Amino acid sequence: MAGILLVEDDPSVRTALELALTRQGHSVTSYATGEEALDHIRSRRPEIAILDVMLPGIDGVEVCRRVRKLDQLPVILLTARGDDLDVVVGLEAGADDYVVKPVEPRVLDARIRAVLRRAESATSDRITFGDLVIDRGALKVMLAGKEIHLTPTELRLLLELVRHPGQVLNRRYLLRVVWDHTHIADSRLVDACVQRIRAKIEPKPAEPVFIHTVRGFGYRFSPP
Repeated sequence: MAGILLVEDDPSVRTALELALTRQGHSVTSYATGEEALDHIRSRRPEIAILDVMLPGIDGVEVCRRVRKLDQLPVILLTARGDDLDVVVGLEAGADDYVVKPVEPRVLDARIRAVLRRAESATSDRITFGDLVIDRGALKVMLAGKEIHLTPTELRLLLELVRHPGQVLNRRYLLRVVWDHTHIADSRLVDACVQRIRAKIEPKPAEPVFIHTVRGFGYRFSPP
């Protein structure tokens, strides 16, 4: 059972999702606005936040962006069908996953459990590549002695890449092992997450030295 913060401004959708997730064994607190969501996160941190992108006032993407400045709280966005811009902007803001409306409760429950598994999957060993040190037990990444804050999904993707140094991992494989997804159209999750990791660990993100793109295939971790 997870402590879920659900933020959806449509009362009928909010009520339906709250009831469905409660039946799945979760504890759900729901709000209609981004302002209420931020107040709740500050006073009582949930285990995961589910945010509708199109909220009045502070929208779901901005809530995610503000949370990411201070916290690695897992976030799933609810997006309109076919709205690719919302998906891309949301992932760049730091969302761990997204679900397209209309939401199938069992699909959302599966995505919630998958994101939480990623957050809990750390082990106690450390991995070192030159100045880059990854402590999976402490969920910490150090670069040249400075701590770099990654979300659980970003950490899981980085760990999967460093487990196979020098090997090209395609997007379909990464979707399956990191996100538990099988639909190749969700490859935007991989690309956006790699972009966020590069922004945090690469000296020059536009000229990566750790995570390299192999066009037409995927990504390769090749430390200098």
